[in-house]
Amino acid sequence: MDSYLSTLSNPLHGVHWMRDNNMESFSLLFRTVAAEVRKQIAGQYGGSPHLCFSCSFSLLHLDFEEYLITHPPIIESGPLRDLIEFPPDDIEVLYMPRECRTMGQAVPEEGDAHVRDCTRSYTEDWAVVNRKYHKLGTGFNPNTLDKQKERQRGLPKQVFESDELPDPSSYQDDQDDLKRRSMSIDDTPRGSWACSIFDLKNSQPDALLPHLLDRVPNEEIDRHNEDQRKANRHRELFALHPALDEEEPIERHCVPDVPKEHFGQRLLVKCLSLKFEIEIEPIFASLALYDVKEKKKISENFFFDLNSEQTKSMLRPHIQSAAISTLARSAIFSITYPSQDVFLVIKLEKVLQQGDIGECAEPYMVFKESDAAKNKEKLEKLRSQSEQFCQRLGRYRMPFAWTAIHLMNIVNSAGSLERDTELEMERKGSWSERRNSSIVGRRSLERTTSGDECCNLTSFRPATLTVTNFFKQEGDRLSDEDLYKFLADMRRPSSVLRRLRPITAQLKIDISPAPENPHYCLTPELLQVKPYPDSRVRPTREILEFPARDIYVPNTTYRNMLYVYPQSLNFANRQGSARNITVKVQFMNGEDPSNAMPVIFGKSSCAEYSKEAYTAVVYHNRSPDFHDEVKVKLPASLTDHHHILFTFYHVSCQQKQNTPLETPVGYTWIPMLQNGRLRTGHFCLPVSLEKPPQSYSVLSPDVPLPGMKWVDNHRGVFNVEVVAVSTIHTQDQYLDKFFALVHALDEHMFPVRIGDMRIMENNLEAELKASITALSSSQLEPVVRFLHLLLDKLVLLVVRPPVIAGQIVNLGQVSFEAMASIVNRLHKYLDTSQDMHGRNSLLSSYIHYVFRLPNMDPNSPSPGLGGSVHYATMARSAVRPASLNLNRSRSLSNSNPDISGTPTSPDDEVRSIIGSKLFHEELALQWVVSSGSVREGALQQAWFFFELMVKSIIHHLYFTDRLESPRKNRFPERFMDDITALVSTIAGDIVSRFQKDLELVERLNASLAFFLNDLLSVMDRGFVFSLIKTYWKQVSTKLYALQNPTLESLRLDFLRIVCSHEHYVTLNLPCSLLTPPASPSPSVSSATSQSSGFSTHVQDQKIANMFELSVPFREQHYMAGLVLTELAIILDPEADGMFGLHKKVINVVHNLLSSHDSDPRYADPEVKARVAMLYLPLIGIVMETLPQLHDFTGMCKSLWSSEAEGNSMISQTVAMAIAGTSVPQMSRPSSFLLNPQATRQHGTFSPESSRSLLICLLWVLKNADEMVLQKWFTDLSVSQLNRLLDMLYLCVSCFEYKGKKAFERMNSLTFKKSKDMKAKLEEAILGSIGARQEMVRRSRGQEPSPFHKQHKAILKTPFHFGRTRAELEHEALIDGNLATEANLIILDTLEIIVQTVSVTESKESILGGVLKVLLHSMACNQSALYLQHCFATQRALVSKFPELLFEEETEQCADLCLRLLRNCSSSISTIRAHASASLYLLMRQNFEIGNNFARVKMQVTMSLSSLVGTSQNFNEEFLRRSLKTILTYAEEDLELRETTFPDQVQDLVFNLHMILSDTVKMKEHQEDPEMLIDLMYRIAKGYQTSPDLRLTWLQNMAGKHSERNNHAEAAQCLVHSAALVAEYLSMLEDRKYLPVGCVTFQNISSNVLEESAVSDDVVSPDEEGICSGKYFTEAGLVGLLEQAAASFSMAGMYEAVNEVYKVLIPIHEANRDAKKLATIHGKLQEAFGKIVHQDGKRMFGTYFRVGFYGSKFGDLDEQEFVYKEPAITKLAEISHRLEGFYGERFGEDQVEVIKDSNPVDKCKLDPNKAFIQITYVEPYFDTYEMKDRITYFDKNYNLRRFVYCTPFTLDGRAHGDLHEQYKRKTILTTSHAFPYIKTRINIIHKEEIISMPIEVAIEDMQKKTQELAFATHQDPADAKMLQMVLQGSVGTTVNQGPLEVAQVFLSEIPSDPKLYRHHNKLRLCFKDFTKRCEDALRRNKSLIGPDQKEYQRELERNYHRLKEALQPLINRKIPQLYKPVLQVNSHSRLSLRKLDM
Repeated sequence: MDSYLSTLSNPLHGVHWMRDNNMESFSLLFRTVAAEVRKQIAGQYGGSPHLCFSCSFSLLHLDFEEYLITHPPIIESGPLRDLIEFPPDDIEVLYMPRECRTMGQAVPEEGDAHVRDCTRSYTEDWAVVNRKYHKLGTGFNPNTLDKQKERQRGLPKQVFESDELPDPSSYQDDQDDLKRRSMSIDDTPRGSWACSIFDLKNSQPDALLPHLLDRVPNEEIDRHNEDQRKANRHRELFALHPALDEEEPIERHCVPDVPKEHFGQRLLVKCLSLKFEIEIEPIFASLALYDVKEKKKISENFFFDLNSEQTKSMLRPHIQSAAISTLARSAIFSITYPSQDVFLVIKLEKVLQQGDIGECAEPYMVFKESDAAKNKEKLEKLRSQSEQFCQRLGRYRMPFAWTAIHLMNIVNSAGSLERDTELEMERKGSWSERRNSSIVGRRSLERTTSGDECCNLTSFRPATLTVTNFFKQEGDRLSDEDLYKFLADMRRPSSVLRRLRPITAQLKIDISPAPENPHYCLTPELLQVKPYPDSRVRPTREILEFPARDIYVPNTTYRNMLYVYPQSLNFANRQGSARNITVKVQFMNGEDPSNAMPVIFGKSSCAEYSKEAYTAVVYHNRSPDFHDEVKVKLPASLTDHHHILFTFYHVSCQQKQNTPLETPVGYTWIPMLQNGRLRTGHFCLPVSLEKPPQSYSVLSPDVPLPGMKWVDNHRGVFNVEVVAVSTIHTQDQYLDKFFALVHALDEHMFPVRIGDMRIMENNLEAELKASITALSSSQLEPVVRFLHLLLDKLVLLVVRPPVIAGQIVNLGQVSFEAMASIVNRLHKYLDTSQDMHGRNSLLSSYIHYVFRLPNMDPNSPSPGLGGSVHYATMARSAVRPASLNLNRSRSLSNSNPDISGTPTSPDDEVRSIIGSKLFHEELALQWVVSSGSVREGALQQAWFFFELMVKSIIHHLYFTDRLESPRKNRFPERFMDDITALVSTIAGDIVSRFQKDLELVERLNASLAFFLNDLLSVMDRGFVFSLIKTYWKQVSTKLYALQNPTLESLRLDFLRIVCSHEHYVTLNLPCSLLTPPASPSPSVSSATSQSSGFSTHVQDQKIANMFELSVPFREQHYMAGLVLTELAIILDPEADGMFGLHKKVINVVHNLLSSHDSDPRYADPEVKARVAMLYLPLIGIVMETLPQLHDFTGMCKSLWSSEAEGNSMISQTVAMAIAGTSVPQMSRPSSFLLNPQATRQHGTFSPESSRSLLICLLWVLKNADEMVLQKWFTDLSVSQLNRLLDMLYLCVSCFEYKGKKAFERMNSLTFKKSKDMKAKLEEAILGSIGARQEMVRRSRGQEPSPFHKQHKAILKTPFHFGRTRAELEHEALIDGNLATEANLIILDTLEIIVQTVSVTESKESILGGVLKVLLHSMACNQSALYLQHCFATQRALVSKFPELLFEEETEQCADLCLRLLRNCSSSISTIRAHASASLYLLMRQNFEIGNNFARVKMQVTMSLSSLVGTSQNFNEEFLRRSLKTILTYAEEDLELRETTFPDQVQDLVFNLHMILSDTVKMKEHQEDPEMLIDLMYRIAKGYQTSPDLRLTWLQNMAGKHSERNNHAEAAQCLVHSAALVAEYLSMLEDRKYLPVGCVTFQNISSNVLEESAVSDDVVSPDEEGICSGKYFTEAGLVGLLEQAAASFSMAGMYEAVNEVYKVLIPIHEANRDAKKLATIHGKLQEAFGKIVHQDGKRMFGTYFRVGFYGSKFGDLDEQEFVYKEPAITKLAEISHRLEGFYGERFGEDQVEVIKDSNPVDKCKLDPNKAFIQITYVEPYFDTYEMKDRITYFDKNYNLRRFVYCTPFTLDGRAHGDLHEQYKRKTILTTSHAFPYIKTRINIIHKEEIISMPIEVAIEDMQKKTQELAFATHQDPADAKMLQMVLQGSVGTTVNQGPLEVAQVFLSEIPSDPKLYRHHNKLRLCFKDFTKRCEDALRRNKSLIGPDQKEYQRELERNYHRLKEALQPLINRKIPQLYKPVLQVNSHSRLSLRKLDM
């Protein structure tokens, strides 16, 4: 191990490197290298800044090969030994036989050189280079879902309490029972100890932990804990982490598909039966596909007949035995471009007979099968006629009928594949679609019409068709042109064909997708396709496709066929009788009739091949059209004598005397070769009247032969088309010429005839070069078809320069150019068949399977690529040709550097000069020297040349047996120089062009990286490192000048590809000792002590080298160093613009580690530790980036919320404020979690990136050697260790278990979304925060940790949302295991840190941090397994450092109590057992170190209170068990039995149990917020004497209020808390600026005085354990007040905010805290601004009086409260809420709401029901109060009195006439002022005021007058409102209007003198009223428009009337003087009764 630590003996060895690399390196001062790297290196090198900068980027690397030689491995064998060097069998060259589809090979018997070459190209084995371990590199080893599943097998299920919890729904039922039982809070008074103890004594304890109380040395405990912790751990961390959500990773390199024959989508057509109405003769059919749009026949014909044997026998004389291949009735068609325009055309023919087609078809149209008996004689006659024709004319046919099937109708109507049919087809569908994509060129893509989408022939339901109508063939419309017109017409709805009279028949056909491997199939050449079990079975024919558009697929099989299509003949101008004309077609290889070759394929029911074919006859037509297809099998080698002969005959249909059956009437022919090339195409030939003369066949009939007679003066009268389908004939002039010249070289026969040229040897070189250059003019389709052969030939010309006229001709350059041109054409036009790196699949297949070095095939002694002796190898003969000019040729062999010195023998000399060049050397040379467009072309497709080079290198090494030899001397210097130059220039291109031409540069960059990756397998690895360095430097220099993320991103891609090498770990020398390279031989001491842990004498400074990107580190672990440097650079917060690359660079590391993790070679832990060593600096890098990481803790619970599932009580920000400011003793040097202000100044990382980075970190911590880690931790400073702890803290939150519920909830949420959500979802997921987190968070009602789970699963699966139950279970299982493992790794690391502290003693201060991480992990959702280890560690920690907890970290002690209690109430017994053991030991320890036990008691009690107050699903039963367990421990504890300890424990436990009982009640009222708060209020009141606990409960209440958005109440709770703190603070310390106590707060609320500590039983704050909480400090007070201000602000009570700040400001002023003051004044400005801004729009609350009546209510019975409800709550709403709530509790029919507000008489109520009376009340103020309460806020704050009015009459009705209408005002007083710490307050006093009718009238009139005044003076004026009020005042029809009031009360003097004052007051009211009316009218007049003039007049008239009527009533001053003027009108107006609710 000391190997790691050995010294760095020569600190300046870096300087030599600089000198060697000239001083340019100084320009590489790289801004973004992480500051850390700089510091370290500056430190090592004595701080010379220049040096430090450049070294920090010095890409030092060792001479790898040298190093391996000088450091022989010490280990003999085993997994570690394998890390040291590549395995010996790393690379193998395989020859794989190619698969052949057919039973026999289709190989021609004989043939010329070209045919031989083609044949070899189609049959030779594939030459494949296999990197045996390639599959283990990251490129092939993706962490796919399936692979993950495999690795996740057999995971144990982790038990989590959150998963065990009962469903809220089932929990609900218990609650309901509880509710029904009773409503009383006081079943047992709070002090009844008896019952509480009774419960406790009777409960069962959990199992005790064995040996818990034994005294064991700490070391032993640690060892035991470690063994337990390390047992059964999951080995692979990454198997638990979801695979990265990446698009295809850049390093993925797919093995290309094997080149194979092309098929389109295949269709199986079976012909079942053909029946006509009459059966009198044989009928012959053919099928073919036509594409109407392309006007093209897209398949050859399939000939079949369905005649019975009996019918066939009519033709017996004409048919020899039929070959089985001609009896096929089913065929497989292939369609590459299916479209809506494809038709299946069926043509029928019959034997020729006398009469035109119409006459012959007549019987078929007239006779019906049903009338057969009636027409028997006629039919007999027809049959006998037919027999005669068959006898005589049996060999001729005539057209008969046709029909067509629109293929796509069938396919689409058959619907897509159902489940019950063969699934195989469905799979094939997608497969063949994929297969097609590679061939369809760019041009075809333009043609995808909208209809084409549905043309998928691979997955429709098989259909059986019955075709019933055939169309009669028209003799004059037989041509294809006519057919296309008919087909186009058929698609129209009003088809002409419909009107024709059809021939009725029944043709049955099956159409289905072709199966994958059909049996009994014959190829178009009649070869049997495997499998072919039995040759006697009727076969299926494969029908050759003639694709509608070009198909680009290289030939892979031998095929050589010719199709001849006679089209038309014009004998109109020929003398003599030639009417029934047939054409006999023959393929001749000479001129004698016997030379006809049997190569014409038979049709149906005939011989396989025949020598001739006849076309069908059109009766009596001198210019017939033909529609025949003659298929010919071409001989492999053609000569000038091969030709097609056409003979024209007149056939006489009638038997006449001396008339021959057929009379020849003309001849013509087509020679097959013209200038050595195959002749195909359209011909219009003249026809000769007589037999052609001798040796006609070499000439074309166009040549006027002397003495011959021609039809129509030698004009062309016969149209014929000849089409070849051949993999021998290229049918392209340029290719033909090139191949011909190459073969001429081969044959060495001069002169060569090519076309019409004769080429002599002396101009052969020029011609050859010209033909190579001209290849770029050839057609693309033939180039692709002959691609393999073409490239092979070009390679051959490079490798074996031909000798022409005695000179060696170097074709390297021209061949290189030709290759570049071909490759670029393919890339440009076939862009659909490329992989993500732009590699064309055809080319990559060529390189992978086909390319090999010529003449190195071990299986063939003959020359490899058809080369022959006439290449340069001919020089092997001993006699040297005189023409060899040796000196000249020396300069030519520019690629063979071995030609120095003198050759040993003449033979060697010649071989060394002209002998085989090495292809890779020549290629590299040509590339380096190329320029201009050629270089550009090569750059565009660099990958191709790189891959060729690599394969060539490997073949060369393989054939020369050098794959084993040392790498240093495998290649000549010159080649290495070329490679260096090449890499350097290409790197230059990347750097200079990435902004202009990014797409090219991306491809180039990846190609270069793959090339270097490949070279690492075969070349000197130190050399390849230097190439990487070359690239790196160029990029760095550019980056220095231009901070560009794109370039950085390119470098990352490059790095990622290079590092995907399968031996990446070995390349990093994982076993190297970090020694300075200065000493080449390992020292003896390090060798011997290598295996023995640490050797202490080595200086510890070296350990740092392993953890930092130090020079030694980056030298020896070269590639890992690059990766980590890159990580450091990009994650550096100062790096400009690199933010977007975070995810990318982290993925690089993640990907590597994940791959190492699953690599079987590194499974051994020792090996893994070595691998992890390569990544130790990662720890430092992550520590550096800590402030930028996503803050997972923010989403967790706040630091002191007690409950994972419970809602945290106090908002996060506040928690932070309190935690951050209230605990001065905790703020550690660099701890970011405790200093929120310091963090987050940089852009933060996304959650995904942070999570990825942290899992990498955990992997390193898990697998690294613990001794090394401990050694390093020892070296770290306190602040660095604290940062490490902060990092672990973050990891805890990051990997917290989400819980099964979260998965299910997510699933159901996602399931509900419709499909179109996919886009939104992707956006959300790829955005920084997933939509799913949002969902989960909302559904939890809190902010849990973020949720990144299988994003991939969601996006990649073909949108199947709702995952199955099992999948969810599995996901939760994995997540649980990940959380457990991650936390255990963290625990392991904490243990190492603690050991470090034990060793150094100086690091005590960090133990608090260790504890903090432990506590945090307990607070998160953890598995039982983890918790028991966690508690074990915590117990050990407390026993080792007891004073830590009880003296320094008292805060943490409180937290620990809370965590332990929380776990004591767990539903899982093991967790409870451990937690109660920990709690007991904690108390015991505290007692033992002589501390007052009070503090722990206090803290435990507070913890329980806080737990109880906030937790939703807290289970007291479980906690009771734990309390019992603790009691049991106390009883069993023999050592302390004699002390006071057991009693104190018992005391404490009983106290806790009391609190527990309160909790049970709280649980009952979980659903009733008012009741719950009342209960909490009472518990808090019960703690009046213990301030800490009262504070806790006030906090609990604040939390509950915040949850329900009762911000005003929450604020009051906080004010009360602050007042409480102030009281005790003022007792403790007398500071002028602090509040004096409660009194200071009474401006905020009058209720606060109840917090004053005046009673006798108040404890003094200096007592131990009292007021020790974090709030009883100045900072705590400030925190509470700030929170209160925030809550007031949320409640909109801005005036109160001001009051709160009045208390705060003096404190900050005293502390001179300008920053805080600035903030406060800012907030004040905001508050006052809002007061102004919201004037008139503020609303605070609505108040209701609620009375409860009925024994069901328990102690609520007859209680009355004022409820405060949110603003604008309607009476109906609260009524509905309460009625619903209690209805649910007591039963709907048991609850009634009393509708009026009269006093309730309980005796009259049904005793079995519950009654609720609800009345709307308004705040009530006396007149004197009104002068203080001016603003809206004043009138709504500090309210204690409320009023409501009830109208009544004396006789009991609510409403009566004006003179009998009384009104009762009820004024209520509450016990406290609103707002208070609860939302309902008891009514303590009630008074009633009764108003007499006249007083009611006065109030009404005053109200009306006020309304008028308001409307008149409103600004801006509101005309509508004004008119409404006016109308109500002066309108005539107003019932109980002003006039009536006056008449009732003012018309007579009241009899009672007491009423005089009222009478007078009312009179004055009316005076005022009329005045106001007048003002209002005047105002209205000024507002109205002309349209309202009349309305105004009407109003004025009414007003005057009113005024006149009122005048006398108002003006009587002395009431006694007047008699009543008007009688009182006393209709009772019941209809207008007002319900005053």
